[in-house]
Amino acid sequence: MLGVLTLLDLLDIGFIEVLGRGFNVVFDWVLLGDGASFLQDSIGRTGTIGVEIAAVLLVLALLVLPALAVVRLSNLMARHATRAAGTTLVLGTAWVLSAALGLQIAGAPVASRSTSDLVQARMDGVSATLKDERAFAKEAASDPYHHTPGNRLLTALRGKDVIFTFIESYGRSAVQDKLMAPGVDATLAKGTERLRAAGYSARSGWLTSATYGGSSWLGHSTFLSGLWIDNQQRYRTVTAGDHLTLTSAFKRTGAWRTVGIMPGVTKSWPEAKFYGLDHVYDSRELGYKGPKFSWSTMPDQYSLAAFERLEHGKPRHKPLMSEIILTSSHNPWAPLPKTLPWNKVGDGSVYDSIEKSGKNPVDVWQQTDKVRTEYGKSIQYSLNSLISYVEKYGNKNTVLVFLGDHQPVAKVSGDHASRDVPVAIVAHDPDVLKRISDWHWTPSLNPGHKAPVWRMDTFRDRFLKAYGSHPGSATPPATH
Repeated sequence: MLGVLTLLDLLDIGFIEVLGRGFNVVFDWVLLGDGASFLQDSIGRTGTIGVEIAAVLLVLALLVLPALAVVRLSNLMARHATRAAGTTLVLGTAWVLSAALGLQIAGAPVASRSTSDLVQARMDGVSATLKDERAFAKEAASDPYHHTPGNRLLTALRGKDVIFTFIESYGRSAVQDKLMAPGVDATLAKGTERLRAAGYSARSGWLTSATYGGSSWLGHSTFLSGLWIDNQQRYRTVTAGDHLTLTSAFKRTGAWRTVGIMPGVTKSWPEAKFYGLDHVYDSRELGYKGPKFSWSTMPDQYSLAAFERLEHGKPRHKPLMSEIILTSSHNPWAPLPKTLPWNKVGDGSVYDSIEKSGKNPVDVWQQTDKVRTEYGKSIQYSLNSLISYVEKYGNKNTVLVFLGDHQPVAKVSGDHASRDVPVAIVAHDPDVLKRISDWHWTPSLNPGHKAPVWRMDTFRDRFLKAYGSHPGSATPPATH
């Protein structure tokens, strides 16, 4: 039991460092496999095997050595039964008295109950998880938009090409931290001017993500479903149902073709049906012939170029609603791609020399300032790629909604950082932004310090109300 509790303590330390929360013994075991995959992308297969062997040996030691110690102690007590009984009685009495009187030495309790308290906390956590699972299932089944017909949804965006883009690990720290903010803020300021010169306007605010440091799919599903999805069980529950998402709302109208650009998806992804996507282009369908950049299967600029080639740039009978995941800012933020002229992107083989000349993740992660600097550069690259795409390939019907999925890990964002991420809407048609004038968002790509902060799960209903039907309304609002 002591070995198991020690193991769980170590898992807590790791999860708090990366995800800003403790380890949940009910549904977090699956994330260990994701951690191993990430480690392989960061330090290679050989290094990962070494770490895995060391981890297995540590687990065995934690389980076996305490058990052997107990056996040895039991045998020793059996050989000296009388002395052991007297000693146990004295020590037990002393412990009870110390606990009752609250005796301390140098601020620490003489009789500690931390182990029993830890066991109780684990049991309470399991009980709370099971209760939450049942409560959330009822919450997910209740949706004010569940029966809203398609002809009353998103009427103010008919004819528009709407793009929802998630930028990996793009958090408040990127635009407000003293080390990283200068470069990112300059990119956003220049991007605002570049888009304004191309005829676009922008509004931005803050959303509080349901996750931190990782588990991006929890942020994606929270934003799109309007439900607070902060653990794996909630994610499984909602994606197994038919709760309306922003993307499936577009599909329900029948007025849009809906597609997903998912370079981070490397195998079958059944959740595409839940999100209402007519087609998903995963990493195997985007035609990339270049190298991986650590975890990221391809640079963001290539993903956007593939989107233009495969969908956006083709003649269509319907406007397009797209969900695009940009992954170049995924840790470990080394090596990083570089922005290229769009006509040089090609099939991605041009990135071979860029990847080889990039920095080694192991070298970068040796110093906190290096990690934070490279993180800031990765956000600048992702933002530049997206802004440049809209400049070159956008048109008067383009509407872009982009946001971060969560804050980066504590090594970058700092201890006790908020979970806030920037969100922005960019449009050529001024009527699109007039619809959200009562949101009081900042008129630029960079949300101001006083911009509203909303929970991420509130965005879906606000968006559907601004651009279409209100729940329970008898008639659809006027259409532009």
